[in-house]
Amino acid sequence: MRGGGDECGSPARAVSWSRATWRLRPDMGSLSLPSSSASHGNLPHLLLFFLFVGPFDCLASYSRATEILYSLNEGLPEGVLIGSLAEDLRLLPSAGAQDPRPQSPQHRVAERSPPLSFSLFSQGLSGQYVTLDNHSGELHTSAQQIDREALCLEGGGGTAWAGSISISSSPSADSCLLLLDVLVLPQEYFRFVKVKIAINDINDNAPRFPISQISVWVPENAPVNTRLAIDHPAVDPDMGTNGVQTYRLLDYHHMFTLDVEENENGERTPYLIVMGLLDRETQDHYVSIIIAEDGGSPPLLGSATLTIGISDINDNCPLFTDSQINITVYGNATVGTPIAAVQAVDRDLGNNAQIIYSYSQKVPQASKDLFHLNENTGVIKLFSKIGGSVLQTHKLTILANGPGCIPAVITALVTIIKVIFRPPEIVPRYIASEIDGIIYLKELEPVNTPIAFFTIRDPEGKSKVNCYLDSEGPFRLFPYKPYSNEYLLETTKPMDYELQQFYEIAVVAWNSEGFQVKKMIKVQLLDDNDNAPVFLQPLVELTIEENNAPNAFLTKLDATDADSGERGQVSYFLGPDAPSYFSLDSVTGILTVSTQLDREEKEKYRYTVRAVDSGKPPQESVATVVITVLDKNDNSPRFINKDFSFFVPENFPGYGEIGVISVTDADTGQNGWVALSVVNQSDIFVIDTGKGMLRAKVSLDREQQSSYTLWVEAIDGGAPPLSSTAKITILLLDINDNPPLVLFPQSNMSYLLVLPSTLPGSLVTEVYAVDKDTGMNAVIAYSIIGRRGPRPESFRIDPKTGNITLEEALLQTDYGLHRLLVKVSDHGYPEPLHSTVMVNLFVNDTVSNESYIENLLRKEPEISIEEKEPQISIEPTHRKAESVSCMPTLVALSVISLSSITFLTGMGIYICLRKEKKHHREDENLEVHTPLKGKIDLHMRERKPMDISNI
Repeated sequence: MRGGGDECGSPARAVSWSRATWRLRPDMGSLSLPSSSASHGNLPHLLLFFLFVGPFDCLASYSRATEILYSLNEGLPEGVLIGSLAEDLRLLPSAGAQDPRPQSPQHRVAERSPPLSFSLFSQGLSGQYVTLDNHSGELHTSAQQIDREALCLEGGGGTAWAGSISISSSPSADSCLLLLDVLVLPQEYFRFVKVKIAINDINDNAPRFPISQISVWVPENAPVNTRLAIDHPAVDPDMGTNGVQTYRLLDYHHMFTLDVEENENGERTPYLIVMGLLDRETQDHYVSIIIAEDGGSPPLLGSATLTIGISDINDNCPLFTDSQINITVYGNATVGTPIAAVQAVDRDLGNNAQIIYSYSQKVPQASKDLFHLNENTGVIKLFSKIGGSVLQTHKLTILANGPGCIPAVITALVTIIKVIFRPPEIVPRYIASEIDGIIYLKELEPVNTPIAFFTIRDPEGKSKVNCYLDSEGPFRLFPYKPYSNEYLLETTKPMDYELQQFYEIAVVAWNSEGFQVKKMIKVQLLDDNDNAPVFLQPLVELTIEENNAPNAFLTKLDATDADSGERGQVSYFLGPDAPSYFSLDSVTGILTVSTQLDREEKEKYRYTVRAVDSGKPPQESVATVVITVLDKNDNSPRFINKDFSFFVPENFPGYGEIGVISVTDADTGQNGWVALSVVNQSDIFVIDTGKGMLRAKVSLDREQQSSYTLWVEAIDGGAPPLSSTAKITILLLDINDNPPLVLFPQSNMSYLLVLPSTLPGSLVTEVYAVDKDTGMNAVIAYSIIGRRGPRPESFRIDPKTGNITLEEALLQTDYGLHRLLVKVSDHGYPEPLHSTVMVNLFVNDTVSNESYIENLLRKEPEISIEEKEPQISIEPTHRKAESVSCMPTLVALSVISLSSITFLTGMGIYICLRKEKKHHREDENLEVHTPLKGKIDLHMRERKPMDISNI
């Protein structure tokens, strides 16, 4: 589409362009400028300049504005083409009809005269994101990658100008615009172009929870299907489907489920739904992992620890462990002395477990005045001095009152023993730390640690006083020498907080009058960090299938620490031998793997994990994690070679072993089991799956087919199975299993007329044979192994060509039938094969009686064989042999007649030249392996004589 005219007065139209569509909008009129932008201050000056230097009637064209919209993905590398302003504004000249060759935009821009110039109206920060070619008008991405989230989300939905570039986030949630102002010069083509680049979102951010530990409180009486919104939902800077789509829990504990609700703005909030009856007194919290997943491909995950706390309700009332206690008080007891304490238990927490103790209305006021009950602690103290008129027995009914509960009841029977003399007194002096009557000892205190001194006094001073310890525990009380009435309390063995935390012992003093007094001592042990965390399983064996999803859950490690408080809080850490892609949550002990595991790369992982407590100094223990990666069928069978070649001798017996097809599969078990089959030629070849041995069902004959091309398929045992193929080439090696086949003469009854005038050295006839074998098995040699006739030695055969020539001039006595038995033998290994043929030569001037010759052929007796192996070289050397064969002839002629040496020499040269030319022609046509079709029936026909002459 055109964006503005190319000439003055042409209509100005604003063009909006994207990757998918073009759309036209009405004329935008005169150029509009943002008056608040200081960076645009140069534009009015430019317009005034153009106003005075250009025709006034073109001002409307100069001042028109154009808008172009481009679209691209965030995160693109440098140099990606965004668009060409010259093309999209239709500022390029049309391609001429004379030159139909395509031209680049740069070339077509250069054709403009004057040339076009493109520039950003103000440089600003535009170079950080895009680059503009000043000559071609092409916009490219710059070295600084565009991050949609950094550009738009941080802008808060507004538009922030930065020189000639601005970031605009429109009301649409997933739109993000990069704004540029571009000037096109010179004035003939002036444009003020507003370029909008829509930045498309890609899934380059994983969901992330604002906090790593999320807590949700659920009342323990929450009914089934109660819905509770989970605060701090995950956020994902990506938009649309690349944002958070769903939530799930790693462990629902069979008590909860998760639902996701979407509001009008498209925000998704996870809701926890109660699916079972809760009881805080049974389990007061649940820990799980909440996972947020976006809609990208592949999806990205984020997680946080979700702690579901069960809040208490007042569903328990105070209870006494006993229904009655008995108390003895001496009449001379000191006012304010605690005589007993009652204690009720409420399983609730906080205010729900608050207990108020009170006397029942049935308790007489006199008893209440004598014995005071602390409403908070349940301690009963002697409130006034015991007089002589006080009742000896008091029944105290005590109530334990809880909020909204029926009071629990316990009865305290107090018996007062009146005494005439005062009992002994026990005066404690504490060595160990003592607060409010409770002695605090560390559990790691050594044996014989002193606790307290006790001084025993007899107020009357008349009786002997003894003292002893009345309790069980690791304590002893003994006289401290050399002082009298002084006793030391100390420990007798090490104490263990984890076995018993509290002791109550009694120091008893009695005199000879039978009076005694008891002093109750409470000892509270303080915990020390003397226990290391203990893993429930020191060896954790896990399995996971390969190609797992990222951040896959493996297990939840659990270690316990017998210590209390911070000393018993356990944190989890990976050992130094753990690969970096394994993660262990230090609080929950959840072990995950962040990347996909490949069994073929590594099948077993073995590393240590540590559990560390929070004591000072901390203690730790170590467990071993062994992870076995289970196989998936993710590897196709692989042949050792892409192409296999086997060389097999022909006539190879059926089902003989041709060769082994080696194939492997990196998978294991059934996934790595491979079956081999022949895809083509299965009627001839078969392959053993177990051994991979290739066999031929039948014997192979090279003369019928010299090679075979097979395709072998390997299929593994996975579900679904994977396969691969390999090419197999079988080349048959020749065996000498074919004797030479004589094609000429056609039979042993053929004959040839030889004229007596035939000159020595002349070609009489030939024996022509072929061999179906190849190589040395097809190299043929000819030899005469039997002769009969008047003078058959006059004829000779060439061992290589099979040509039969006349060696000596024929005489009158040579007339008649000459028979030559020719052996045609190959050079095969291990034994050469041969054929024989009879060559019949009838020397005469003419054939006057064919019946006579035929009769001779039938009656001729057998020829005795004089075996003589032919001597033949593989490479023919015809020219050399022929050239040498001329010399004996010349020498013989010169010796016979010196007078005619000139004539004979000329004749010899003539004969040699004729023979040289003929054999040169034969050398050019000679082929050992292929029969020459033109040679058959040239000189010899069945029963048809033929004359041979020198002409």
